[in-house]
Amino acid sequence: MLRLYKNISLVLLFCGPAIIVSGQSLTPVSATGDIFAEVIPVFQASQTSQMNFGKFSPGPQGGEIILSPSNTISVLGSVNQGGGFHNAASFYVSGDQDATYSISLPDEPVVITSTSGPKTMIVDNWMSIPSPGIGTGLLQDGFQVVYIGATLKVGTLNDNPVGLYKGSYTVTFDFN
Repeated sequence: MLRLYKNISLVLLFCGPAIIVSGQSLTPVSATGDIFAEVIPVFQASQTSQMNFGKFSPGPQGGEIILSPSNTISVLGSVNQGGGFHNAASFYVSGDQDATYSISLPDEPVVITSTSGPKTMIVDNWMSIPSPGIGTGLLQDGFQVVYIGATLKVGTLNDNPVGLYKGSYTVTFDFN
């Protein structure tokens, strides 16, 4: 019988800790996780200078004034360039640093109208620096200036009498 007690004691000795461990109540364990979100600058574009073909006078056959994005002007036909100021348009484009974007210039000619009557001129052959297209713009340091030029079709003095001509156009900057 003593031998039986020893065996039971040994069994209890080895099973005792297991019984104690298994007898512990299980409590929930919590852990904390992290969340990240980054707000980037809003992609924006605003005109910083207006397109201005300057002062000129139409000749007997009319012609064209070509204003490049780099702000040079060329006159074709019988248009006489006058004194004064001409200027390529510019747009300040901003957003996330090193982001690329696309530039879309007007597909159709734009009509500008005399402020003193119904006479008009056409602006077409749009060009830009950087060039228009998908992903051609780069916001190095979070911004870039885009320069826009075009061609103004000038009629005769009868077609385009003396006065100021105005209009507007849309350039689209698409964040890639």
